[in-house]
Amino acid sequence: MTTPPRLEIRNLTRHFDGRAVVDDVSLSIQPGQVTCLLGPSGCGKSTTLRMIAGVEMQDSGQIWVDGTLVCDTVFRVPAERRRIGLMFQDFALFPHLTVADNVAFGLTGSAAENRARVETMLDRVNLRRFIDAWPHELSGGEQQRVALARALAPDPRIMLMDEPFSGLDNRLRDEIRDTTLAILKETGTAVLLVTHEPEEAMRMADDIALMRQGRIVQQGAPYNIYNAPRDKEAVAFFSDINVIHGTVRNALTDTPFGQFLAPGQPDGARVEIVIRPQHLKIDFDRNGQGPLPTPQDGTPARGIVTRARFMGSESLVEFRMDHDGSMIKATVPNVFLPKPGKPLWLTIRRDRCFVFPVTH
Repeated sequence: MTTPPRLEIRNLTRHFDGRAVVDDVSLSIQPGQVTCLLGPSGCGKSTTLRMIAGVEMQDSGQIWVDGTLVCDTVFRVPAERRRIGLMFQDFALFPHLTVADNVAFGLTGSAAENRARVETMLDRVNLRRFIDAWPHELSGGEQQRVALARALAPDPRIMLMDEPFSGLDNRLRDEIRDTTLAILKETGTAVLLVTHEPEEAMRMADDIALMRQGRIVQQGAPYNIYNAPRDKEAVAFFSDINVIHGTVRNALTDTPFGQFLAPGQPDGARVEIVIRPQHLKIDFDRNGQGPLPTPQDGTPARGIVTRARFMGSESLVEFRMDHDGSMIKATVPNVFLPKPGKPLWLTIRRDRCFVFPVTH
């Protein structure tokens, strides 16, 4: 017999003022799995989370936990009985309660049982020494770990996390993310994380659901989402992009960088060839000549450097291309800072390009 998903949502829809904020969203999460709802602000991520938590009611669709229906448009298990934990970006600790009382807030056992559970959870986040402290005495990272301990104390089957690390500075964020992820994995909790930061999704998620205008437009493992995006917008959400325009003739598109395959596209169709800056190669100008074409890198095209900046681990170089005056960005590891006005040649990694039809 197949074990049902820990969390399954089927065809969730929610309208505000006649507009579908969440539009037919379905996904499932297994115990111990971290799934990330990733998308820009206003795409419906947090509304989806609120419906699962039980603080927002869907217009249609169902929510199932361990194979049991907890909510449709008729039947509804109250939020406090769903065994779903919540973590938000503002930590939401009660300032008038000690750390111990904050962590114990959702517990229903005896005083002794609750104290033992609080001590166990604070040990897990390495904050036992602050058990009798007040929230204002803690740093932001410590407050976030207390919020995690409080969310996990009632032993939830599912953890919902809405931008939980955005209030932390960059130095702390990675450390707290990794600690949180390790604890959630250890407890076997199913996690649904909402974020608009691709790096956070790639770092934490086993599965990413890319959301746009209320719908999930692509779902899969981080590697697959990054390397097999379904459209130009999906590529652009994870990194800067360069776009080269072309028209199809006999399943090929002519560009200054040589011909590109455009299988399945009819003659005359307009396409966009999308490539990330790190997948361009730069070569020196040799009296107006560039490197010879190769099957892997195609034909070189010349550009004039307009700006170069060192970004810490790489250099970003911007070019104005000779053939049409368009701007193209390339990134190079380490320090490479050619002066503005310098001519250089660019080639494009064929195996790193994405060819998409123009749909508008």
